[in-house]
Amino acid sequence: MTYATLNIQGSCNNLCDTASDPKEYAARNQANIAWMRGTFASAEAHNSAAVMFIAQADPGWGLSDGTRAPLRNPKTLAETDGQPDGYQEFLIALRDEVIAFRKPVAYVHGDSHYFRVDKPLQDAQGRRLENFTRVETFGNNQGNGNNDVQWLKVLVDARSREVFAYQPQIVPANRTAVPAP
Repeated sequence: MTYATLNIQGSCNNLCDTASDPKEYAARNQANIAWMRGTFASAEAHNSAAVMFIAQADPGWGLSDGTRAPLRNPKTLAETDGQPDGYQEFLIALRDEVIAFRKPVAYVHGDSHYFRVDKPLQDAQGRRLENFTRVETFGNNQGNGNNDVQWLKVLVDARSREVFAYQPQIVPANRTAVPAP
């Protein structure tokens, strides 16, 4: 397995927030793309069964959840609102590497903290990339006013098709939902 962290921030990746810094964004974005590509090269060189990236930002992956991330055209990966886009260049580079890698790739993030595990990334023709999984972690979400701080256990088995398996771990003291039976 190959693991890497990326310095990809929420709020438009510091490109268009209240105190944006386009110079900082541009340098860090290029460094993130280079680091991500280098991670795939290392994974290939070591014949890794999978790659997992961990970052803060939920860059948005398509047209399905505008309440938590920017909506974007899943084919072009461009934001649909016409505003500056702090993620498109990275997402296109990531998509190219995921397609070329042809083994499982996980992108783990917080940011909007709505726990989910899905496969939202598509190629330029709109076909789902089955080897890509987005994992959004639990967390304190001020937007919905709860303390949904739980944790996630990741099981790793290089012999399995997906390599990674995810088990949410609920902390009883932090429960914000109706407990399971």
